[in-house]
Amino acid sequence: MPTQQEQKVAKPQKTGGSQSSIRGVVQRILFASPSPQAPNELYSLGTYGAVRPERHRVVVEPDARLTTNTYFGRLPASYLQRWTQIRELEAVFRVRGSGRLEIHASDAEGEPRILSTAEVATPAEQEVRLKVTLDRFMDGGSIWIEAVTTAEELTIEDVRWVIGEPLRDRLTSVVICTFNRADDCLNTMRALGEDTELLAALEHVYVVDQGNDTVQSREGFDKVVELFHGKLRYLRQPNLGGAGGFTRGMFEISGVGGKHANVLLMDDDVLLEPETVLRMASFANNATDPVIVGGQMLYLYHPNRLHIGAETTDLALLRPGVPVAGALHNVDLTKKLPHRRVTAGYNAWWSCLIPAEVIERCGLPLPLFFQWDDIEYGTRAGRNGFATVTLPGAAVWHADFAWKDWDDWARYFSLRNSLITSALHFDGFDGKAAAKVLAKQMAEYLVSMQYGMAATLLKALEDFLTGPSVLTDGGVAAAAEIRKLRNEYPDTHRKQPADLEVDGAATLPIIDDPGNPSLPKAVMVKRVLNILTGRNGGAAQIMARDAKWWHVSLFKSVIVTDSAQDAFRVRNFDRDVVVDLAKRGTKLLARLAKEGTLAREEWRGAMGDLTTRENWDRLFKS
Repeated sequence: MPTQQEQKVAKPQKTGGSQSSIRGVVQRILFASPSPQAPNELYSLGTYGAVRPERHRVVVEPDARLTTNTYFGRLPASYLQRWTQIRELEAVFRVRGSGRLEIHASDAEGEPRILSTAEVATPAEQEVRLKVTLDRFMDGGSIWIEAVTTAEELTIEDVRWVIGEPLRDRLTSVVICTFNRADDCLNTMRALGEDTELLAALEHVYVVDQGNDTVQSREGFDKVVELFHGKLRYLRQPNLGGAGGFTRGMFEISGVGGKHANVLLMDDDVLLEPETVLRMASFANNATDPVIVGGQMLYLYHPNRLHIGAETTDLALLRPGVPVAGALHNVDLTKKLPHRRVTAGYNAWWSCLIPAEVIERCGLPLPLFFQWDDIEYGTRAGRNGFATVTLPGAAVWHADFAWKDWDDWARYFSLRNSLITSALHFDGFDGKAAAKVLAKQMAEYLVSMQYGMAATLLKALEDFLTGPSVLTDGGVAAAAEIRKLRNEYPDTHRKQPADLEVDGAATLPIIDDPGNPSLPKAVMVKRVLNILTGRNGGAAQIMARDAKWWHVSLFKSVIVTDSAQDAFRVRNFDRDVVVDLAKRGTKLLARLAKEGTLAREEWRGAMGDLTTRENWDRLFKS
């Protein structure tokens, strides 16, 4: 390994046009974010002195140091060594001025080392290439560039990591599913279309519009279409949820035949970093074996924070979004960076690339409408031998999950589809065990006076037990039915301050949660007894963060702030409703305990038919 004393003196090379074909580009180094919403500190930093970053260019003033040891600035060396055939790369720079270029690396613990350096002294633009070997990164570590100046400034631009030829010479098609988010979707389309270099790596961009407030209706639509030079495919269809929208793109792309394109699924309402698409596509095309390549999610409202480094499920407990061992979760990326290599169980479809081989072997997604459609497909792919790699440095910004209101109609699909996924892919699925998990949730909803949520759970359980026929229409009827059902429960109604019809609402105290109980089971028994004997009482205002079942259940009436921070819910104790829901719940949970194995076999038997092209073609034409 070269030491700092084993420096190269860069010799001028002729430049002209692009440094290399986009086919050989693994990663472009960007020095500033694509939007004022996102901090530049995720791209490059001046560790001392003055540094002036732009998107593709940076000026390091005299007596200063630049580093790209940042979230988007680093090359995920460990992931490349583990999953791809790449063993050597070159960092290619265009430079002007005087200074020193350095290539740095880290290990699984984040400890840094220098790989190579080059002195630069040229008044005219010069191309500099520095080579690195991927050979000591198996458990973790990254590679990044630094630049240091003394008496003169140094301008660096158009920096990229390149290889000779990719293992697979395959284009990528992007699929964006949208429903009545026309402006958000148009912004995402525009971000893709304006990256002219990236377009060379794309076969098509499919926009599947399922709404009545269409993207096509926007004034700027035609100009955005022109950016794609014929590569945009705008499709309209009935609203079949996220599963139907994304599957339409997969259906169109895979229907052409062969392995001509990867499929990259992307949400419509993200703040897009176009470089993410290039990095995911390059990684997939160089993977030794086909792998699903996932992009990470950064919080849109707190754009320096990572949602989760890699996630999996606990199908026994019907839990999604479980951080895998060693993965970062809800961290500030300007203060802490990922170092260890981790492997995901699945990747959400806010940005997720699925190679053609996966679709060929696994078929199309289930018509689940939405919620758990991505989890089911990623889990199915894993059971068919395809790993999921959630790639650091490839990410989009998406609305913070903590700011989502989970007490809504979408919970029906989350609950129902978690049962379906567990029945399909968890060999230990057992009706009695699942009934215990749901009984616990049911009890928490009832003592919290979330009667609409309790009814939502029962509807989800009932439809799971009904069997695969509930997916005949792709979930359209269920979406309408659950909204109607929930509307019958006043605690589901969103209120504004002027709408609060509660005695003394303006002067009710805000009462904080004292903290998690040390013996939750004992506390639950106590709360149930208090409710049955009428010893719960009083009213309070409770903030969203404190709306835990053990706290809310102390009162007979509460005004609870939504997690979305834009409304309230009023929950009032109703003994008759509690008794009715508890009786119905007891019967349904007993059915699940008794019929769970039969339901599992019925769902497994129907999976092949539900995921066929013929079934989806029927749904698209409905």
